[in-house]
Amino acid sequence: MPPIPLLLSAGEASGDMYAARLASALKQRLDVAIFGMGGPQMLAAGVEIITDYSEVSVVGITEVLKRLPSLTRAMRHLVDEAQRRKPPLAILTDFPGFHLRLARKLRPRGIRNVYYICPQFWAWRPWRVNLVRRRFAEALCIFHFEEKFYADAGVPVKFIGHPLVGSVSATLTRELFCRKYGLEDGAPIITVLPGSRLGEIAHHLPILVEGLGRIRRRMCGAPQIVVAVAPGLDAARLEKNFPTDWRVRLISNDTYNALAAADLAIVSSGTATIETALLGKPMVVVYRVSSLTARLAKPLVKTKFFSMVNLIAGRAVVPELIQDNFTPQHLAAEAESLLFGSPSPNPRVSEMKRGLEEVQNLLGPPGAVERAADEIARLLCPASSNAN
Repeated sequence: MPPIPLLLSAGEASGDMYAARLASALKQRLDVAIFGMGGPQMLAAGVEIITDYSEVSVVGITEVLKRLPSLTRAMRHLVDEAQRRKPPLAILTDFPGFHLRLARKLRPRGIRNVYYICPQFWAWRPWRVNLVRRRFAEALCIFHFEEKFYADAGVPVKFIGHPLVGSVSATLTRELFCRKYGLEDGAPIITVLPGSRLGEIAHHLPILVEGLGRIRRRMCGAPQIVVAVAPGLDAARLEKNFPTDWRVRLISNDTYNALAAADLAIVSSGTATIETALLGKPMVVVYRVSSLTARLAKPLVKTKFFSMVNLIAGRAVVPELIQDNFTPQHLAAEAESLLFGSPSPNPRVSEMKRGLEEVQNLLGPPGAVERAADEIARLLCPASSNAN
């Protein structure tokens, strides 16, 4: 028999990572031919990339308008390929603005949709959960509190835990990391994760550079700055934003070691905050979109916190500098407080680390991707699953 065709889709870097791991797990269980939208990690996992996610990855309400032709083209391409290949399931990873519409087009064609990494509708436009109920056969959620939210709305849902648990770890000691990248082991290190999308970089980088400049001027012994460059971004282009005498290290494909070696991380809100939390590193979370997007989004946001770390904990474990609060002055003040607070050990850092341990425990046990693959295999082969 020919392999079972499956449509797998992700719309940005973290989704590409999660979907790639799922693709590998599915291939271990089933004879499948996986195609869809994604990026380099899905490609490396053996997924046939019909549309590259770089064509559609965008943040913000107003920013979407600029990418409508690309979004429409990607949608049409995926639907046409699904019509031709007739997969029994489409596995859609987060990215709700696009995937809710894709699910609506696939369902009448006899394709069942599975949501892998459920959208955070409990925080942002919660009424859209009704669209998930109507268009998806099942939702796989990664946060413990999401299961009740989706179940209460009538969505068939399963809590699988967070895919990063058990897979985030450093491979180098701080000493070896410093030796590899020409850093001084005894001097403070600030690791910066400015974002994975060009729009995020455009909004974040000028404030980050000015804020880091303030930190360097006001602290005795300027901290060393490491920038973890997300997949698909041009490190050389980013480097031009920093003064040459800072000797900033821009590092690709080594984010976990860059975080593990840091005394402080400055992290764009998103999946990177979970990775930083799993490594137990003190952090300042930052985020900014265009002013118009922020004004349009404000009435739609239903949560007290913005960062995933604080949302999971239900309290302010880490400082958030969001939109108008994300300024060079606020960034420098937060960084100084965490890097050089007194007495030693810094009580604020100690309290933050205790909160990060709570978050780690709430993320569930390792094996989330394997549990997701088992559930998808059950949906594909219910008879054999019941027999087991």
